[in-house]
Amino acid sequence: MIKIEGAAVSGTPDEPDFSGLEGGEEQGAEEAIQEVVNWYNTQLLEERRAPVPDEERVGELKAAREAALADRAQLATADPEEADRIVAVYAARLKELKES
Repeated sequence: MIKIEGAAVSGTPDEPDFSGLEGGEEQGAEEAIQEVVNWYNTQLLEERRAPVPDEERVGELKAAREAALADRAQLATADPEEADRIVAVYAARLKELKES
């Protein structure tokens, strides 16, 4: 189940379009989720290397990463429309994370 609600984003030229390929929606969704997971991994590494790691932030980052991984696991049963929605949600989430 997607944890991020109300996000919508239009495609950009640098985003890959897998919609014409067999299983393309799922692949695009997996890549979008993986980019978010990678962002969380980087933030976790930086926080853990801090002189005094913020354990609360570490916990929040780990929980968010686990939620994204759970969403990725749900892709196995997602129809093409749901996979497209997941791509949009995670693309918007990644943009939001990078801007923060």
